[in-house]
Amino acid sequence: MSSEVVALASKTFSDVTATISEFVGTAQISRPPDNFFDAELIGSLADAYEWLDEQGARAIVLGSVGKHFCAGADFTGRSSAGRIGSGSGAGELYEQALRLFRAPLPVVASVQGAAVGGGLGLACAADFRVTSPQSRFSANFARIGLHQGFALSVTLPAIVGQQRAAELLYTGRRIGGEVAARIGLADRLVETAELTDAATELAAEIASAAPLAVRAIRATMRGGLADRARAAMARELSEQHQLWPTADFAEGVKAAAERRPARFVGQ
Repeated sequence: MSSEVVALASKTFSDVTATISEFVGTAQISRPPDNFFDAELIGSLADAYEWLDEQGARAIVLGSVGKHFCAGADFTGRSSAGRIGSGSGAGELYEQALRLFRAPLPVVASVQGAAVGGGLGLACAADFRVTSPQSRFSANFARIGLHQGFALSVTLPAIVGQQRAAELLYTGRRIGGEVAARIGLADRLVETAELTDAATELAAEIASAAPLAVRAIRATMRGGLADRARAAMARELSEQHQLWPTADFAEGVKAAAERRPARFVGQ
């Protein structure tokens, strides 16, 4: 790879804008205010990661526009890929998610507002998470009668430990940024106004190191993660098929819809 500074470049992939300045790439989600996820969004992120790699980025900052980092999923049916519990939709979502796990570049997630459900999974798929005291995290799947998704059974225990992960997944308990930092879910804790700068600073520090060495370290640190994520998602999909038609799920979705008419975001 050339040692020359990479010129500023930008490209849009549906609701994701990818930008590169020098060796730091940025992938920014733009579905304000909640930035709800579905297969289309995750696929666009994977496309952005691939493009940034091709453009010479050495590290990526994952951020979003709006109130939340990524909170909730599409329950309206407007996106067939977003119908949680539906076989084809969940399967496509997982296939796109696996592309993120296979991406070769380190990712620093800048988490403002809420990272809920699949949004928490997206944050945990990154290498680092920078957050603020006002941010909040929740694996709220059990509260709406679902098995956890986005391979959280693989990533979350590796980040916070098996017991803490089990508690968060069983209860769907919401935690703030300070608790997230204390248990290791957040790597940097800064004020909301400083989130982007702090995440970019960390990414730039990573990008300043020898790029082949960084890739090799990441490959070792995350060795087999994509395979473990695939196995976890296959198990999740099987469980979702069993839970989808139950009253447990229906009651959870009804309660969620009463709180958030279009999409479930969480408290």
